[in-house]
Amino acid sequence: MGCLSTGLSSCRPPGQNANGSPDFTADERTKMYALSPLPSPPPNPSNRYADSAQAAHLGQYLFFDPRLSQNQKINCASCHNPGLGWSDQRPLAQGMGTGTRNSPSLWNVAYQRWLFWDGRADSLWAQTQGPLFSAHEMGASPELLYQRFLQTPELKQGYEAVFGPLSSVKGPQDIHRFVSNIGKALEAYQRKIISGESDFDRFVKALRNQEPNASTQLSVPAQRGLRLFIGAGQCILCHQGPLLSDGAFHNIGLPALPGSLQDLGRSDGITKVKNSPWNGLGAFSDSAADDPWNDKLHYVKTDPNMLGAFRTPSLREVAQTGPYMHDGRFKTLAEVIQFYNAPVAPPALGEREDTLQPLQLTPEDMQDLEAFLRSLSSGPPDPALSRQPSSPVGGGSEK
Repeated sequence: MGCLSTGLSSCRPPGQNANGSPDFTADERTKMYALSPLPSPPPNPSNRYADSAQAAHLGQYLFFDPRLSQNQKINCASCHNPGLGWSDQRPLAQGMGTGTRNSPSLWNVAYQRWLFWDGRADSLWAQTQGPLFSAHEMGASPELLYQRFLQTPELKQGYEAVFGPLSSVKGPQDIHRFVSNIGKALEAYQRKIISGESDFDRFVKALRNQEPNASTQLSVPAQRGLRLFIGAGQCILCHQGPLLSDGAFHNIGLPALPGSLQDLGRSDGITKVKNSPWNGLGAFSDSAADDPWNDKLHYVKTDPNMLGAFRTPSLREVAQTGPYMHDGRFKTLAEVIQFYNAPVAPPALGEREDTLQPLQLTPEDMQDLEAFLRSLSSGPPDPALSRQPSSPVGGGSEK
């Protein structure tokens, strides 16, 4: 009776608007504003061609070219298909053979501090050396690629237009510089794979600008899921900032899968990135050793707590990028949320982080959280980036 006498608005649950959406507090809004918009990608001083239009054009041509693989049947897009969320929708990568991990999406890869699930590369151009020469992926060798470029007129022309004469390649060190240049062209292209504005971004922008129709920019379930994401769900502890990732490594307590190989994760990745000839301190990097960009290499150390830890993926475009986790074990977002709601099995290796506690969300809560995650998608990639150019030469002059 009290509701009828004092007005229906007094019957709303605390913190809720008339349409059932959350009435976000000032603290909640501050947290949301830190998640959007996505800024321009950070520079990469280890790659002088990172923002070269001509290098990006060559990189796009090479990304779709199967001649980079040993059998000339596999290209980068085989595992990173633009039409499949820049991944392949398989649990495990499939190239010359079957890999042991899921193919990470290339959406917004330019923002990553570390590459691969275990962070064994510190730049995107260094990362390319892995799949190019892995027997399970593209199966090539530096010498094979050099000969192929030397003997294929359009590949030779495309390379020389950016990096200079192939005839200057004399010995093993020059050949490794040659393949590092291929990686730098591929990075220049992949730096363009950036999300557009999502429903979530439009909602945050409207709130920030105090637009009267702000609540219509995001569905009510997604808004409820957002409140869970930055609050009781504790997702923001690891999925923070505009990339919705802390860029760090965590053991989330995934149990072993039947028949799976033991995967050391970040503890092994630290050793590999420190010893890599392609890292930012190596001979093929364009950055000075004392460049602050290399601080991450100077200070990273072997850490027993990183056993079984994997990189926090970005949640932008996450609805497009399943299956999920480093081993692709979960087909759907609902399965992922269910795991975090009740992570009860012992981890395959190491110890689950203490921050990961059962959330005890209701079925409706989990549906709302999934609605929010789906609001982080901006749509399909730019068609101009989704196909091979007609020629490896183009893109204008060097920057």
